[in-house]
Amino acid sequence: MTALPPPSGPPPPVLPPRAPATAAAPGTPLPAPAPAGAVSLRGVSKWYGDVVAVNDVSFEFRPGVTGLLGPNGAGKSTLLHMMAGMLTPSNGDVLIRGEAAWRNIEMFRHVGLVPERESVYPFLTLREYVVASAKLHELPDPEAAAAAAIEQVEMTAAMGRRMGGYSKGMRQRAKIAAALVHQPDVLILDEPFNGTDPRQRLQLTEMLKGLGAGGKTIVFSSHILEDVETLADEVCVVINGRLAASGPYREIRRLMTDRPHAFTIRSSDNRRVAAALVGRPDITSVAFTGDRLQVQTSDFGEFTQAIAQVLLDSGTDLHDLEPADDSLETVFSYLVNTQRTPRDLTPGRTTRR
Repeated sequence: MTALPPPSGPPPPVLPPRAPATAAAPGTPLPAPAPAGAVSLRGVSKWYGDVVAVNDVSFEFRPGVTGLLGPNGAGKSTLLHMMAGMLTPSNGDVLIRGEAAWRNIEMFRHVGLVPERESVYPFLTLREYVVASAKLHELPDPEAAAAAAIEQVEMTAAMGRRMGGYSKGMRQRAKIAAALVHQPDVLILDEPFNGTDPRQRLQLTEMLKGLGAGGKTIVFSSHILEDVETLADEVCVVINGRLAASGPYREIRRLMTDRPHAFTIRSSDNRRVAAALVGRPDITSVAFTGDRLQVQTSDFGEFTQAIAQVLLDSGTDLHDLEPADDSLETVFSYLVNTQRTPRDLTPGRTTRR
């Protein structure tokens, strides 16, 4: 038999022997699962003496836009500052890209923070301010990075002016430019819409939505329901330091089975539809309002599945069917008024659509 010629090139590397598999000793705790999101909160609490600001919050912030909503003093800013590595949790873990946020200088390469408090220097121009931020991040071309971030917030025309003459909304955008200059994977914003006019609000909303759609993880707080409803893919409702509910707000609303769901119906014969609905076990009330029928049901799923057959059997044409209380304002009002806790409403983490 003819021997094969030796292979050309360097010899293959010699791999070290594989370590034998070992079983964990009985009683040994299993390692924590890997974080599912860029920002991971695991049983996080923060207290100041006897005051509990954040109480046992767990959540995974994935790419996209997540809004923190809650009354003043609910713990939103405390949560954001722990995510940004500015506060240490009293208990639990805050992870950024799988690593602890507290005392982790490398973490700041991946995170941008826009605080609620004023953090601009009135004697600096916007260009000087953002260039200084770029230099702190040791970017190779601070001037170019600053120019790109300023353009991103549509402030190029004003970048040569001292910020002491800026309006509140302009200072807000200056802070965002400084936070974006190093193109972080995670952007944390505390009340970013404070002081902005309608045009600035629209511009910021479109910019943040674009960042979220591009794979960035955007987390912001707001007390303005319309801003959260318009911008956020998901909502975290924080009440008394606890996470009361999380997920797309319409899905949260559907899980509130102790609250009737309201719908308005406009059809070719509202009285005939009302007669067909009265007596159904899932219908709690039927009322006429102008040319519309107001219906309340105790079972969202049953009603939405049955209404087509009800209309068909009654021989009426449907002109309009809308949820009457399917809004973030309704969800927030229900949660605040009932003082819900995560154990009252446990949807898990609903899937973003």
